[in-house]
Amino acid sequence: MQVQVLALLIAATLFFMPRLFAGDEKSSVAEVKEGSTVSIEYTVKDESGKVVDSNVGKQPLAVHLNGKEIIPGLEKRMIGMKEGESKEIVVPAKEAYGDVQKDLMLTIPLDKLPPDAKVGDTLQMQAPDGKVFPCRVRSIDKEKKVAVIDLNHPLAGQDLTFEVKILKVE
Repeated sequence: MQVQVLALLIAATLFFMPRLFAGDEKSSVAEVKEGSTVSIEYTVKDESGKVVDSNVGKQPLAVHLNGKEIIPGLEKRMIGMKEGESKEIVVPAKEAYGDVQKDLMLTIPLDKLPPDAKVGDTLQMQAPDGKVFPCRVRSIDKEKKVAVIDLNHPLAGQDLTFEVKILKVE
């Protein structure tokens, strides 16, 4: 009888002890909250699946989650992730770089472009205040001697897919 009781106690100990310690481990894993500073590894892909940016194998990106450092849709979807967790996050265009704004498509005289400019080129434009910013050539009409340039962010209008790994939460 004593052997059976002892065997039962050993079996119960082996069964319950891992669960007790597992609970302690989970509670010590840091969770991403609004206002956290996180170090992440990420890859971002456009709608076609093309990688447009990645820091995998490079320096982690450290960001303070305050609504100002990364696109809002990514920040919102990282809340609740835990240190060490990896996740694929799809961010709709409206929560990334926004929809394409037609008023940011400008028709300009063709002679304002470099002579070798072609559709798809990314050029640097200078605003009257001296700021330099990129724009893309959308179309060229040599008969009318005009070109349409696009001042939208290159990823505007696209849902983006992020592969994110939370490396550290503070």
